[in-house]
Amino acid sequence: MQPGSPRDAAATVWTGIGLRQPHYDEVLEQRPPLGFIEVHSENFFADGGAALAVLASARELYPVSLHGVGLSLGSADGLDPWHLDRLARLVERIEPARVSDHASFARARRGPSAATVHLNDLLPAAFTEASLQIFETHVQQVQERLKRPLLVENLSAYLAGFDDEMDEAAFFNSLCRRAGCGLLLDLNNLMVNALNAGEADPVAHCCAFVDALDAGIVGEIHLAGHQVLDDIVIDDHGSPVCKALWRVYEWSLHRLGPVPTLIEWDSALPPLAVLLDEARRSRAILAAHTWRAAA
Repeated sequence: MQPGSPRDAAATVWTGIGLRQPHYDEVLEQRPPLGFIEVHSENFFADGGAALAVLASARELYPVSLHGVGLSLGSADGLDPWHLDRLARLVERIEPARVSDHASFARARRGPSAATVHLNDLLPAAFTEASLQIFETHVQQVQERLKRPLLVENLSAYLAGFDDEMDEAAFFNSLCRRAGCGLLLDLNNLMVNALNAGEADPVAHCCAFVDALDAGIVGEIHLAGHQVLDDIVIDDHGSPVCKALWRVYEWSLHRLGPVPTLIEWDSALPPLAVLLDEARRSRAILAAHTWRAAA
């Protein structure tokens, strides 16, 4: 497939990168061919300032996907009204293509009369009916406030879920059906979890997760790199997408059809050209599957 072909042009609209501060000026000046950009919602909660001005300028060039880390959808202590208010104001300003957050909790109380503690982490919740009810309630509250569906991202985890009552894919299938939301499918998180669990064939394990998902629930895919240490794999978003994950991505598109895909890179940021090369690889794979789906 030649660059600039109809297939490549069609796939461009499905491919994006995370817009981070070191790349602001280059992206606005170069205007690379991207279908969308994604930013972390909480970085733009202020009522004004340079960051919000940059996002407004970028919004004139590209659709924006707002990706949050602080809704704490799995917290039994409820949603943070201030956080939801700020997110709603940002959504009204930017009119994003998609809004997402994580299947995590980051708010808790140490006791019935204690103040709420905000934790600077994405802590996993057990895949239980009680947890599912909490997520369902909070996702519906967010969607009602934002007047749009929410995408909920699967997490990377570093310990087995000993209290789980259902597998992860079944949990997300149920959440999406019951709350009317979608899934932000982070394939790197699946790979990290498979590697940390010692799966004999991590690629097959990830593909089986994709196979188990209900049709139509995946609204966006994230691709990223991870770091392999001596005895643990860390989801650091600080390196290129590995060869094995590209295989999972190809299988995912085969099963799901074309899905908006983000190259996510948050640490040890490389030159913009490196991100764009990763996006081009994603776009080429998307183009092939878009063409097959249309045939």
